[in-house]
Amino acid sequence: MLRVELISHTPQPERTVASAARLCYSSKDGDDLYKGLSDKEVSKLVTKLAEMGHLSTFEHASFTFSISGVSRVLTHQLVRHRIASYSQRSQRYVNEKNFEYITPKSIEKHNQAKKIYEDYMNHAKEVYKQLQEIVPQEDARYVLPNSTETKIMVTMNARSLLHFFEVRCCVRAQLEIRQLADKMLALVKEVAPTMFLNAGPTCVTQGVCNEGDLSCGRLERIK
Repeated sequence: MLRVELISHTPQPERTVASAARLCYSSKDGDDLYKGLSDKEVSKLVTKLAEMGHLSTFEHASFTFSISGVSRVLTHQLVRHRIASYSQRSQRYVNEKNFEYITPKSIEKHNQAKKIYEDYMNHAKEVYKQLQEIVPQEDARYVLPNSTETKIMVTMNARSLLHFFEVRCCVRAQLEIRQLADKMLALVKEVAPTMFLNAGPTCVTQGVCNEGDLSCGRLERIK
């Protein structure tokens, strides 16, 4: 089961972003600006930065997530996103002989597909165990399926997260990573609500859809 926790983040991320932005046009030191801005000024300035697309200062706020109950399919997509830092459970050093696996909903709800899928997973487990007796574990892992459950820790700055949400909160994103993105967005909104107020797919953030004939139609409903 997908589990996401926001385990750490920049203290007062919106105040950090606002003071960084104000520093560019002030003779004061950064710490004076950080302490001197009122909450109202912070909210107003962060809103203005987001509306104008001046997001370089958003890079001063970072968020670290602990993620589990996801497949290697998901993490292969996740690690394409930069700038970010990733630490993932190693199949080279962790024995996966009793590996858990993720079942897509389309397979879960189809009895025949589910049986074929589960039979293959059981076979993969057996082959993995047999190979471990013959070759090093780091080579036996080559037979592990993409569905193998994994754990990963991810750190992204706010600007990278906004881009991640634009791509992965879209209906056209694969369901598993879309569910992850939705949970991550909900978590960061709790600690930086102004910064992520309008975060989401491009139909929400930019008023455009790049999916052409494959569009879900949400943009037209928004308009």
